[in-house]
Amino acid sequence: MLTATRTTTMLPVSDPERASHFYADLLGLKAVMSAPDGTRIFELGQGDALGLMPAEAGAQTKHTVISFEVPDLESEIRELEGKGVKFADYDLPDLKTVNHIAVMGSEKAAWFCDTEGNILCLHQLTDNGA
Repeated sequence: MLTATRTTTMLPVSDPERASHFYADLLGLKAVMSAPDGTRIFELGQGDALGLMPAEAGAQTKHTVISFEVPDLESEIRELEGKGVKFADYDLPDLKTVNHIAVMGSEKAAWFCDTEGNILCLHQLTDNGA
């Protein structure tokens, strides 16, 4: 059954070596293997995995490809900024960030890109809707 499986999220990367350093050194993910096709696999929480799949430049999409749920969004942002991660800020009619954070009902979120242009998100669920 698919509801009982582990998942691997596959992201296209034009430079697997550069991307691997980003995910290992800046995000702190543990590399577990490299596949024969050059895909590099990283361990995620709960038994899931992230695959960095070699692809041509421009294979990335214009939307969020993965979101990491964190218990303390502000501290995660500070830690990643300290390592050189640049967070995006938005001022759109339906999405506005303050100090990189958008509040959307019972969730707070912040976005950044990896070295390959994939859009990543950190999000925190809140109890009080703010």
